[in-house]
Amino acid sequence: MEKINLIKPEKVFLRNHSILNEQWLQNIIANDPEILGLGDLVLKDKERKQPRAGRLDILLQDAEINKRYEVEIQLGKTDESHIIRTIEYWDIERKRYPQYEHCAVIIAEEITSRFLNVISLFNGNIPLIAIQLTAYKNVEDYFLTFNTVLDEMNLGLVDEDEDISLETDRHYWENVKGTVKTVKIVDEALSIITSILPGYELKYNKFYIGLAQNGNTDNFIIFRAKKKFMRMEIRLERSDELEREIEEKGLDLMDYEKRSGRYRIKLTMNDIKKHQDFIANIVKKAKQIELKIKDDDELL
Repeated sequence: MEKINLIKPEKVFLRNHSILNEQWLQNIIANDPEILGLGDLVLKDKERKQPRAGRLDILLQDAEINKRYEVEIQLGKTDESHIIRTIEYWDIERKRYPQYEHCAVIIAEEITSRFLNVISLFNGNIPLIAIQLTAYKNVEDYFLTFNTVLDEMNLGLVDEDEDISLETDRHYWENVKGTVKTVKIVDEALSIITSILPGYELKYNKFYIGLAQNGNTDNFIIFRAKKKFMRMEIRLERSDELEREIEEKGLDLMDYEKRSGRYRIKLTMNDIKKHQDFIANIVKKAKQIELKIKDDDELL
């Protein structure tokens, strides 16, 4: 039997460490935000000055959606002042930048049960994540673990129909987010849409490619061109039958996003060419749902 070496790392408390201090930890997270386990995040700012309220440790942003994370670090135990400061910074940022969804994040070495009890009283009204950090040393090497002990209860997303996203252009999507080939897949999808609903065109935003009809934003479908594929996100009611159909066609169904009511489907150029009729049918289904809602609204 092959011998397996089991190491027993020493737990290290950063609050008492002379070198591995809060600034060091800030730099670690800033250089690799994904280490927190919150997804594909990018650094927007560090030591961000707040009006009459000190400095926010780290501001992160989701690379896919209009969502920002206001991150506060506390070495040692969480305390009342840390909670208040975190919520205050979150509140300032959401008021200054209402076009984004915001979430407060507390990172601490020890998150007490009392802290969790207090936070749970208003979590849901204030989207908040608590992450417990643990540092270990093995000989001369250090490693960190980030364990989410309290996840956010999601509030509503900013609807893409609200025309507040930062606009870009086709060049940005062909060279930064995706490629020329994957943006052409978006073009093919648009052709299917316009064959059913004339007047639609693409709107290039920083985080997604949306739709407009005769100049009016109508994001019942949004697209995200990647380096190897394109993702279509279509607003539809969830249906087991529809999911079976998508899978039977051999299409890559990623998931159903409950908050936005969208199916997320990966598409290649071959998928678009092979399944034009099926994609046209789900486009029709999506618009029938929206038109029904609009009719109901007119009756109110």
